[in-house]
Amino acid sequence: MMTSPWTAIHVAGIGQQAVACAPLINKPDPLIPGIDLWDYWPVQEEDGSQAVIAGGTLFILLSAPAMADPEARHGMARLRLMHRVGARWRDLGLLFDDGFSPGSREWSGSAIVSADHGQVTLYFTAAGVRGEETLSFRQRLFETRAKLTVEDNEIAFSPWSVPVEMVEPDGEVYVRDMEGGGAIGTIKAFRDPAFFHDPANGECLVFFAASLAQSASFWNGAVGMARRAADGTWQALPPLITADGVNNELERPHAIVHQGRYYLFWSTQRKVFADGGPAGPNGLYGMVAEEFAGPWRPINGTGLVFANPPQAPFQAYSWFVLPDLTVQSFVDMTGLADPPADAGQARRHFGGAPAPELRLAIDGDRVWLA
Repeated sequence: MMTSPWTAIHVAGIGQQAVACAPLINKPDPLIPGIDLWDYWPVQEEDGSQAVIAGGTLFILLSAPAMADPEARHGMARLRLMHRVGARWRDLGLLFDDGFSPGSREWSGSAIVSADHGQVTLYFTAAGVRGEETLSFRQRLFETRAKLTVEDNEIAFSPWSVPVEMVEPDGEVYVRDMEGGGAIGTIKAFRDPAFFHDPANGECLVFFAASLAQSASFWNGAVGMARRAADGTWQALPPLITADGVNNELERPHAIVHQGRYYLFWSTQRKVFADGGPAGPNGLYGMVAEEFAGPWRPINGTGLVFANPPQAPFQAYSWFVLPDLTVQSFVDMTGLADPPADAGQARRHFGGAPAPELRLAIDGDRVWLA
């Protein structure tokens, strides 16, 4: 299995092509008054498809009270469970009891339901350390399980099992110190575990956003990987994709198989590309391979699948592609051509709710918005 680089030459090609852009989004009404929602994912079958549960889809979302500055949500993020039937969303409350998480807050992950729909396994990021007085950016990957019951369309989980840490950064391949600088876009990554079952050999993997320990560059983002062993434990593997010297954050990486090819996707933002080098817009990016072992090539020759529209470059983020080529994301800053000038402007423009779903079309290495 080889590590494939996403390079400055690939990124420079973005400016030489017509960039596909998502349609404009209007600021939505909040799904839950007084609560911001972002970075969400469906409970999936092992093959990656959305599981149909109680006539709809269970989603896990990051949530926080709506504060004066929406950026402050990251320091208060808690996992929340919601159920969607058609266009109707129902809030099922916080996923974990207070004091359950090993972290001071909870960040993104993925969730898989068993074949009999009797159990859900959750992979999530614990950010910080429970009880810390000053928020840190330590990030750890955890696995936990709960029994799922549905009676008369009422959904219930048993108490979650004690979270087990999956893999740890070793300081040799993956960075241990996550602080980075503390500012948004500068912290380092060991987060966003996304489960993937390889149909070719039955292996179970997780991808995660990572940072390269041996890099000489501040911009040392990567897509990390771990494999589940026969005894159920996880073994860290070398990164699948690197963006050394190019980009600091390849966020929420995840993969699908389509017509026999592998497609790996991630989200990133213009502000986390290397200073002085080529940069791409806020958008969905990815690579493609005939075999999981690689080599992996940038989708569309550059890696960019589609971007936010130029008149609203921050309108959505955290895209998640499903095997049926549906794309889910959340509404970030609507109606702004430039970053918000202050917290007040950010609050007025922040969506904090699921975005309208999009759909991809794929032909080999070419991927575009259908």
